Amino acid sequence: MAETILRTEYSEEMQKSYLDYSMSVITARAIPDARDGLKPVQRRVLYDMSELRLSHDKPHRKSARIVGDTMGKYHPHGDSSIYETLVVMSQSFKRGMPLVDGHGNFGSIEGDGAAAMRYTEAKLQKFAEDVYLRDLDKTVRFVPNYDETEREPEVLPVRVPNLLINGAEGIAVGMSTSIPPHNLGEVCDMCSAYIQNRDISIDELLQYMPGPDFPTGGIIANKSDLPLIYKTGVGKLKVRGRVEVELGKKRTDRDKLVITEIPYTMVGAGIDRFLNDVAALVESKKLPEITDISNQSSKEGMRIVLELKRDADVEKVKNILYKKTRLEDSFGVNMLAIANGRPETLDLKGILHHYLEFQYENATRKYTVLLQKEQEKSEVQEGLIEACDCIDVIIAVLRGAKSMQDAKDCLIRGDITKIKFRDPKYLRDAMKLHFTERQAQAILEMRLYRLIGLEIDALLKEHQTTLKNIETYKKYLSSRANLDKLFLKDLEAIRKEYAMPRRTLLEDGAEAVYVEAPVQEEEIVFLMDRFGYCKTIDRGTYDKAKETLDQEYRCVVPVMNTSRIMLFTDQGVMHQVKAGDIPAGKPKDKGTPIDNISNYDGKREEILFVTCPAQIAGRKILFVSAQAFVKQAPASEFETNNKTVVSTKLADGDKLVAVKLLPEEDGTGNNGVNAAGDVVLMTDNDFMLRFPLSEIPEMKKNSRGVRGMKLGPSDFVAEIHLLSEETSTEYRGRPVALNRLKLAHRDGKGSKFKK
Repeated sequence: MAETILRTEYSEEMQKSYLDYSMSVITARAIPDARDGLKPVQRRVLYDMSELRLSHDKPHRKSARIVGDTMGKYHPHGDSSIYETLVVMSQSFKRGMPLVDGHGNFGSIEGDGAAAMRYTEAKLQKFAEDVYLRDLDKTVRFVPNYDETEREPEVLPVRVPNLLINGAEGIAVGMSTSIPPHNLGEVCDMCSAYIQNRDISIDELLQYMPGPDFPTGGIIANKSDLPLIYKTGVGKLKVRGRVEVELGKKRTDRDKLVITEIPYTMVGAGIDRFLNDVAALVESKKLPEITDISNQSSKEGMRIVLELKRDADVEKVKNILYKKTRLEDSFGVNMLAIANGRPETLDLKGILHHYLEFQYENATRKYTVLLQKEQEKSEVQEGLIEACDCIDVIIAVLRGAKSMQDAKDCLIRGDITKIKFRDPKYLRDAMKLHFTERQAQAILEMRLYRLIGLEIDALLKEHQTTLKNIETYKKYLSSRANLDKLFLKDLEAIRKEYAMPRRTLLEDGAEAVYVEAPVQEEEIVFLMDRFGYCKTIDRGTYDKAKETLDQEYRCVVPVMNTSRIMLFTDQGVMHQVKAGDIPAGKPKDKGTPIDNISNYDGKREEILFVTCPAQIAGRKILFVSAQAFVKQAPASEFETNNKTVVSTKLADGDKLVAVKLLPEEDGTGNNGVNAAGDVVLMTDNDFMLRFPLSEIPEMKKNSRGVRGMKLGPSDFVAEIHLLSEETSTEYRGRPVALNRLKLAHRDGKGSKFKK
């Protein structure tokens, strides 16, 4: 077959492909459906577990079996996403109503991951079976799976607004959803109120369901903002942990602050981060009232204990914890869901509208199917009852027929041409038979014991029951008001069996106020040894042992405790550390690795220059790279509060060999005077070039600089010297008079050093 080359605009093809990809992620991966509140992977896992008969009263099955079956049949996007979904649906601290009953290590609230799927087992929760999967075959539409070898439900017949009960979170392309979980009992009450009055306002709905109910409990501290959030579908919740005060029972006992419930956003690694933040506040003396921190949490519940000093101001400590740690956090609400095939941000009534329309759709489909089955059943029953009244004729027909088809034709149309009656008296009655095809088939398959009197009575009673069912189903299908009564009854039954008390407190909490005490400004001295261990000491201590400390430490920088230390590295970046964040110590203390208190990474970069803003104010800094690129940058370029900034741009494979503070400018605008304003570059191949500093241009920190010296193949700059700092040096073991080198110009090759 000949190939056909299609010519198209590249940008149009890219745009179309990206839009297709975006919509696929939005509608088939990351955003839940407004009808059942589930993402495709959640729906497929639950359906597969139902197909595997993993009901709540059956034994658990290996998670690996569930994951493999789901991936092979319905969700070919990798086992990790399927297993993670299975795990999350089993975690009571992440879901308002867990849908999966996990057996084994399914992770913890502190961020411990679940065991591998080959070790854990799972089955469905009774709640999931009853509320999410009941009548699956009678209600929802089934569609082909990804390779059209299986069929899967388009949505699950969830009987409650799962979008609210278990919430949702997901990130798609250009949009995301974040819906908090709510209390099942309150949601059922709210749905009942909405069903009875479609015109009810959101403010009135919130009297039944006042706000989110997180599985971790805690406090929502901006209750007054909730009506606006539910009216717009977007907003922010201010969530706090619940803190209790335990007073010491004895004189020797200390008072304690005990955190018994955490914000929902702290689930996982947030707990360890919170403990580290509290420890950092204690070390920095912002929380000196805390003497001990311990995490005593267990299966019984959350318990983080902060032991306090005597006479500590409890409210002050609480405010600092709320202000400076994640004990108070914000939960962004964006009630985005797939409604009618497209993503839409829904308000509270919008969610309830889609939920109720979905219930009508399911109920209509369900009772249409049931009505059809009951009508077919009634037809058969009527045929059997009529057959019992003329059983002698039917037996005569059966005895005279040569085949089942002959007998069937006689029962349906009264066709006796192929029937040989032994007794002619049944001939006229046989011609009057007019059963339907379904009735005739049932008569032919009927067992003789059905002719017993009691069996006939039972058949008559069963027929009456069938007629009542038909009447009931027709009543449901004839009026939505009748369906509303059915929904109200269902919601009440669900609430009665599965509802739990509210866990999250709603209030308008006072704003946490914390005013940092002004730091008394004083001069300290930053010390760092050649191994990167650093500390600060007060100026008086330094002055007493100045000579010793200057010899022992690689870097000695006097700095104010309100200022910061600046670290310039060979990778062209500058790291900053607040002087107040550097642990203070004594001259004999080892200190703290600089890596631990800054973004500096000693494994991949080397510190070339350490200073502070006061030392470089109004001056310029010289940068020289191994590839001989040079520039001057004014100190004002590095006036920033960022912890890490670029100090110079470097080419691939290049690095800085020197960062030097230039002398203050004289009145002419030159750095120094005469020879003192010269710089000398020395290369690995023994070339030296001396030229005036004034030939190096002043440039921004993000620039690369200009070439300072022409290098030979595989050569690189090894050393640089400023004549303002020194006039002689040693090079390869021999003295070099720098001020006697020939003065040349920038970008020259330099002269070869004679050994």
